[in-house]
Amino acid sequence: MSDYRRAYVPGGSFFFTVVTERRAPIFRAETARMFLGTALRDCRRNWPFRLDALVLLDEHCHAIWTLPEGDTRYSARWGFIKKEFTKAWLAVEGHEQACSSSRLKQRRRGVWQRRFWEHALRDENDYARHFDYVHYNPVKHGYVERVQDWPYSTFHRYVKQGVYDTDWGGGNFDTSVFDDLDTTAME
Repeated sequence: MSDYRRAYVPGGSFFFTVVTERRAPIFRAETARMFLGTALRDCRRNWPFRLDALVLLDEHCHAIWTLPEGDTRYSARWGFIKKEFTKAWLAVEGHEQACSSSRLKQRRRGVWQRRFWEHALRDENDYARHFDYVHYNPVKHGYVERVQDWPYSTFHRYVKQGVYDTDWGGGNFDTSVFDDLDTTAME
């Protein structure tokens, strides 16, 4: 039996990594990106949370959420998002990975990895470094050379708000600021 433990901090801010099954690149499809956006919005209507940062890559996403005071139910939220996305995706004959009979008995489909990775953000510095990590991720993975060139990110919202300069994360950006983050679990 697994000894996996979640960090539940009421009203906390959390960094998440959510990955598709077998890293299938389903988010290359515009319909998949649209369905994920719809599932996120529907979830926020049912269970409010602040979506602080998000980046969507071909086969995974990173997000930072802040939950309402006293609330710890991020697992229920991710479960809802994954379920609603999966229903919409499969309804339009979206691709899924093969499933075992035991997996089907558990009502699991071959769209998402079973679990997700979360990290409770401890303080402002931890929050800021993960916030930057989310937005720098498309460059890290080689999708683009400049953060501003990746369209599926909240980076553009924060440029408009003056949080980031348009050219942030390019050129001689010092990635050593991420060296002590546990990125093996994030990717």
